[in-house]
Amino acid sequence: MNTELVIDVRSDEIIIALLREKKLVELTKEKTSVQFAVGDIYLGKVKKIMPGLNAAFVNVGYEKDAFLHYLDLSPQFHSLDSYIKQCIARKGLPVAKLKLEPEINKVGKISDILTTGQWVAVQVAKEPISTKGPRLTSELSIAGRNLVLIPFSEKVSVSQKIKSPEERKRLKRLIESIRPKNYGVIVRTVAEGKKVAQFDSELKELVERFETAFKHLREIEPPKLILGEIDRTSAFLRDILNPSFEHIYVNDIGLCKEIRHFLSSIAPEKENIVKYVSPEIPILDHFGVDKQIKSSLGKNVSFKNGAYLIIEHTEAFHVIDVNSGNRAKLGDNQESNALEVNLAAAEEVARQLQLRDMGGIIVIDFIDMQQAENRQKVFDKMKECMEIDRAKHTILPLSKFGLMQITRQRVRPEMSVDTMEVCPVCRGSGKSEAAILVIDKIENQLEHLISEKKCKEIVLKVHPFVGAYLKRGWISLRTKWMFRYRVALRIVDVSSYYIYEYHFFNRFNREIEDK
Repeated sequence: MNTELVIDVRSDEIIIALLREKKLVELTKEKTSVQFAVGDIYLGKVKKIMPGLNAAFVNVGYEKDAFLHYLDLSPQFHSLDSYIKQCIARKGLPVAKLKLEPEINKVGKISDILTTGQWVAVQVAKEPISTKGPRLTSELSIAGRNLVLIPFSEKVSVSQKIKSPEERKRLKRLIESIRPKNYGVIVRTVAEGKKVAQFDSELKELVERFETAFKHLREIEPPKLILGEIDRTSAFLRDILNPSFEHIYVNDIGLCKEIRHFLSSIAPEKENIVKYVSPEIPILDHFGVDKQIKSSLGKNVSFKNGAYLIIEHTEAFHVIDVNSGNRAKLGDNQESNALEVNLAAAEEVARQLQLRDMGGIIVIDFIDMQQAENRQKVFDKMKECMEIDRAKHTILPLSKFGLMQITRQRVRPEMSVDTMEVCPVCRGSGKSEAAILVIDKIENQLEHLISEKKCKEIVLKVHPFVGAYLKRGWISLRTKWMFRYRVALRIVDVSSYYIYEYHFFNRFNREIEDK
């Protein structure tokens, strides 16, 4: 399966698009100033104990206090607490030298473990969503490419996605032989077939990261970030990179070098798949991502021969309705037609869940089918399509009403894109200025930028129709303007622009504001 990654670096955010067979399946937006990302470890201060909820609110520096439930406390919480106190007292301590404390009671009370004002090391389990603060856990873990390190534990577990019993035993035996004292390890799916030397070097690196972060606890005042997860782009690559990747396109030279360096450490053979794309080229538009975003993230989503989904979001759960559209007239009979539409819908629903990162309860209303074997086929198809989804999920068979229920984990805010826009030409009034005046407006603004801002190199981005008009002929309007105003002018077509939309940029691809 051909897999590509397109990364658009903007001044305020990074957009990461994952394409499989040229089809958009995952979209991530990361603000360049993002904080409180999943995986970040903080030294926080307990603000309030809530016995009724059996939980505590912890100040980690976010505008709203973060939530820590008793069930999210690590069984080795007392060992973690002891380690923090010793690190504060003597500036760092190897975990291997720590005497592990007894595990906490699985059905205990939060007030027996935490007190108001206590310092506690916590990890972000869920990013802030809507008006809620981050969701926390005290079961710390540090993820690598092949392994996940669990401090203050002695357990070794292997990913359930590795099916071979022999391989599972081999991996567990290898990790047991090199596991540092007082550290547990989870073996990830990508570790299948790897050698012990690779695991050993990765384990040492993860242990060093953890213990280095805790060395300076005595010098900081909570709330404070102790250990930040690597940026989302690198984390995304670490989690999804596999041999099917063919290209990674980036429009920022600095990030391009960082990704190449990152790949050289985890998959040296993949280093050359990273391609730099000039920022002057609208990268999402160039690879067809913009169009797919608009067509895939609306309320109605078409998927095959006129069939479509209607996706509604409520506070309690998400509802997806499958409609056959004009396919109702096709096929040998209603049952075979319904089965064909439902099988295609299952594929599109799996893509939509991953693309929008829909979490919680999802109810899908498939087209009614009378035969039990057809309902089983749809259930099997949905399970098959959801296998590539990295989020934890549970799928129930179709009920007698044709409804399927899915629960899916969400760790970041749901992706929501407004696909309805106010007309940029008339701005909702229903009337627009004369089209013939647009070229005059462009020339007037160009003249102003040259005279007032002293610009000598300008990039003009316009809709392809307008671009074709400006570049047509042997002595085009662009050529005339270059000689008239003595400016180096380049015209770039952007198909995602509205027909009268245009913007001026300097040679560093920064938009020139006309103020």
